[in-house]
Amino acid sequence: MPRNSSSLENNLKQARNRTGLTQGELAGRAGISRQAYSSLESGNANPSTEVALRLARALSERVESLFYLPEQPPVPVEAELVTDSSPGSGPNGPAQRARLFRVGPKLLARPLVGADNTRHAVVAAEGLIVSYGSAERKGRVRVQPFDPEEVESPTLAMLGCDPAVGLLESGLRSKGVALVAGEESSRQALLGLSRGEAHVAGCHLLDKATGTYNISWVRELVPFPCALVTFASWQQGLILAYGNPKQIGSVADLGNPGVRLVNRQAGSGSRDLLDRALADAGIPAETLDGYEREEWGHLAVAAAVASGSADVGIGVKAAAVAMGLDFLPLEEERYDLVIPEHFLSDGPVQVLLDLLRRPVLHRRVESLGGYDASNMGIQASIS
Repeated sequence: MPRNSSSLENNLKQARNRTGLTQGELAGRAGISRQAYSSLESGNANPSTEVALRLARALSERVESLFYLPEQPPVPVEAELVTDSSPGSGPNGPAQRARLFRVGPKLLARPLVGADNTRHAVVAAEGLIVSYGSAERKGRVRVQPFDPEEVESPTLAMLGCDPAVGLLESGLRSKGVALVAGEESSRQALLGLSRGEAHVAGCHLLDKATGTYNISWVRELVPFPCALVTFASWQQGLILAYGNPKQIGSVADLGNPGVRLVNRQAGSGSRDLLDRALADAGIPAETLDGYEREEWGHLAVAAAVASGSADVGIGVKAAAVAMGLDFLPLEEERYDLVIPEHFLSDGPVQVLLDLLRRPVLHRRVESLGGYDASNMGIQASIS
């Protein structure tokens, strides 16, 4: 999105690309010159009310979706620090994530570290399966809803392995959309998308032949046109026990005696990265203690290391930061959201795309550690 001397920011380029219009074609529909439109799209000029309305009509968008004021970071507030006595629960430098809440007249801040940062809760359900289908109706079930109104409420189904997906939940909920997230490897997420099991699939799969991420895999696994929407770039590498007691300084050290590994499942981008790194280091995977031990998410890998049942795992930096562990970066990867083009106009997907453009989400994601959200929301078509 343009950021320069204009008092407004805009999403003209993204909206124009969705329609397939050139700058000249859109300018003609809005009744202005191509040069005038170019100045608007680049952010060097502001539109009149009439021109803004014409552009919105030409693009079938709301004016406020095309033009908006830049957001300013909230003013800091003073709060009383709250910590407990468990290991790793104390302050850990500036820019640390925290819960901010009131108890009576006091404003309190509790740092999110260790177990407080990854505490699990029972996932809410909307009903109970009461019977399974016959042989003729295999794969079908009957479900008794708890609240029939919930069944008709807007939902966004997303598959992937990004630990940051939970940060989307509150923004979606504020617009009346419930997030239904399933943790899957990148490959399984794309296959689920191809079967119509989700609106969105997240992936970070490298095409070794081209050195690019995700595009060739989407073309191979998904049989219909999709949009590729950048979520973030993240650091991925080795998640190590706090203090790195096994003195692991490279992938080559994974073969040292006494080093126990925890891996991700086949089909995940993390597993692919580890396999490439092992091949480059000339280390046979089958010689590693724990190579066959698989976990189904970055946080699960970090939890295994934090528990002491493994010394090292493969995953993203945010998972290591969340558990108070050490981290050895191996590669910066691009994590994209893949959305079928036939879902792009759906209300819940539009809410997601709008949320991805908001700087407040960028700040929240980057606060997890190891994320660069500067390109979040940029969209490209894959046919």
